[in-house]
Amino acid sequence: MNDTIRVGMADYKICHSPQKITTLGLGSCLGVVLYDKTSGICGLAHVMLPDSTRIPAQRHNRFKFMDTCLLDMYTELTVKMGIPPSRLSAKIAGGAKMFAHRTTNSMLNVGEQNTAKAKEMLKNWGIKITGEDTGDKYGRTILFNPVDCTLHIKTVGVGESVI
Repeated sequence: MNDTIRVGMADYKICHSPQKITTLGLGSCLGVVLYDKTSGICGLAHVMLPDSTRIPAQRHNRFKFMDTCLLDMYTELTVKMGIPPSRLSAKIAGGAKMFAHRTTNSMLNVGEQNTAKAKEMLKNWGIKITGEDTGDKYGRTILFNPVDCTLHIKTVGVGESVI
């Protein structure tokens, strides 16, 4: 059995310890990990855009948008898998300013909007963010290990870190 689950862009997956979960190429996209330290179960979402209501024609892929993807992952963990919401914690990474540094148009800062939307939703659910590596002007690749609840972050030209 492969010990690492890969999450593609505009997707989320659930992971059970001792497996790990990873996603590549987070630029303005945001990686959101929801995890339960007690059960060793976690979910990782790789989300592209903050709000599905802004782009109605694109609603067919719920996992592309923070408001729908994060809700679906949260519901799977809490309702379908029975994890009490009070046991969930979060780590987030990505949300870079990939294009907005070239213009004053704040609408192009998708990374900042993704981060703000995720924080708003997590706060509304009472989920604490225990680690964050967001913003700046570079992409990230992340790997979450539910055994020790560490998020490993690799960035080209910047290095590696663990939160």
